[in-house]
Amino acid sequence: MNKNIKILIVEDEVLIAEFINEMLLDEGYQNIEVVHDCDSAIEKFNDFKPEIILLDINIEGRDSGINLAKVKNEEAKVIYITAQNDEATIKKAIETNPETYLTKPVKKMDVIAAVKLASFKIKNDYIIIRDGIKDIKVLFDEILYVKSDGNYIDIFLQSKKMTIRKSLDLFLNDLDNKDFVKVHRSYIVNAKKITSKKSNFIYIDEVEIPISRNLDFCL
Repeated sequence: MNKNIKILIVEDEVLIAEFINEMLLDEGYQNIEVVHDCDSAIEKFNDFKPEIILLDINIEGRDSGINLAKVKNEEAKVIYITAQNDEATIKKAIETNPETYLTKPVKKMDVIAAVKLASFKIKNDYIIIRDGIKDIKVLFDEILYVKSDGNYIDIFLQSKKMTIRKSLDLFLNDLDNKDFVKVHRSYIVNAKKITSKKSNFIYIDEVEIPISRNLDFCL
């Protein structure tokens, strides 16, 4: 599960917005923005480019959240938050193709389930890697292989190497992409980049990478 997806919370009740934000942070989601009015939401649509939007239907007045959903980024998934469940409001909301809607007071298990289900539909072609104090967007296609080095991993890209403090298994979980395979206790490879295989080794161009004996790996 990719916990780096961009989530925008649009809710004019500050306590509710912060409550939802804390829920998501506790669950491990790292890339969250919160706004409390329509103008700020539109700015975030353009600047932050959220992938999931938790959107109060009634922000700044009746049904204005539905109007916001009509001008969002086309790819963003909308989860409505509402205190209303009248048929007319729900009918208008459905016309904007939301993922689902949550009724107030929101419950943590419902929020997390809705975000997880929405995130399954997002097909990222990149991962966000923290390099010192910076978050760097790295395309999956740039990654050749990853090597464990004690408490750190070396990420070998087409143009450079990055070193971060993380276990190999945790990084594989962050990648959440079937093209990346743990072929050895110390190596993850991008299967698309393998150029040849010989005995208990695979090759990415001139780089030789061992394969675990119990791994049945085919090109």
